[in-house]
Amino acid sequence: MKAELQEFSASRPGLFIVFGLPGTGKTTFARALAERLGLPHFNTDIIRAELGRKQQYDLRDKSFIYARMLERTRDELQKGKGVILDGTFHREIFRNPFTELAVDLGIPVKWIEVTAGEDVVRQRVSGTRPYSEADFEVYQKIRKEFEPLKGEVFRVHSDMESLPEMIDKTVEFLSE
Repeated sequence: MKAELQEFSASRPGLFIVFGLPGTGKTTFARALAERLGLPHFNTDIIRAELGRKQQYDLRDKSFIYARMLERTRDELQKGKGVILDGTFHREIFRNPFTELAVDLGIPVKWIEVTAGEDVVRQRVSGTRPYSEADFEVYQKIRKEFEPLKGEVFRVHSDMESLPEMIDKTVEFLSE
């Protein structure tokens, strides 16, 4: 199956967007998926750090970070490569440009939501993480602001499935 998906990825690009609330395990999952598929991985928190924008989370700053991610994504997709994206994508204004890009380029976009129970998230965000600054208060704020995604969403549960199980299920979904 891995060979099938690598063949699929090589024969035509795809946009695979890993999204969800802070502390659900998005980045761990997205990195593992990108490694498995041999695709580039772009993360909003890493882009924010690279651009010296840590601790800047108002709508203007978030829009700036998503716009930079969109530029990088467009560059890779135009080279004929697939891309794994990783961020909360909690509002339509952040999602729509990526969906529009996929439509404009005639490539598939797949939305993969990573979820976890609140107790697990509370524990995860209480510790230091390499790039994310989100704590439990941020988790609660984004949960309240989260706009449901319209269309097909594939979900994995980082508190109920092992990382290899999540990756295997996702690879199977992407191969269909």
